[in-house]
Amino acid sequence: MKPIISIIMGSTSDLPIMEKACKWLNDQKIPFEVNALSAHRTPDAVETFAKEAKGRGIKVIIAGAGMSAALPGVIAACTPLPVIGVPIKGMLDGLDAMLSIVQMPPGIPVATVGVNGAQNAAILAAEMIALGDEDMAQKIDNWKAGLGKKIEKANADLAAIKDYEYKCN
Repeated sequence: MKPIISIIMGSTSDLPIMEKACKWLNDQKIPFEVNALSAHRTPDAVETFAKEAKGRGIKVIIAGAGMSAALPGVIAACTPLPVIGVPIKGMLDGLDAMLSIVQMPPGIPVATVGVNGAQNAAILAAEMIALGDEDMAQKIDNWKAGLGKKIEKANADLAAIKDYEYKCN
């Protein structure tokens, strides 16, 4: 299947975080691609990637970046596609990356999820696509229905534990 979501990261050291997005998309059978390109070390390749993404059928780009976190903004400056930034924890517990991603100038928006929030980025990308794709909307509805079932099961499991007694004084 042709990818409709592109996941890009500044280096393969970001893969342990970004693979959470890959896993969620794979579990939902949503076609995606993964690339490692650096806004600082391969700026021409990043620009080419961003400018060609729409023509290749990509609908949303997820860009993970740590430290100066320029990658999501550089991509957003070069494409009309929505870009979701994933700040990756590094220095300052990821606050530096998060602030770099959310502080974009007018006209260059980047949606941003929490630090190391790659799975949420994948879900948000699918939700964006679902606005015009009923099959995608159904996948998300089914997945979200499963969230409630997991919590209900966890609550029942907790209630079944007889070794705990909670007291309020």
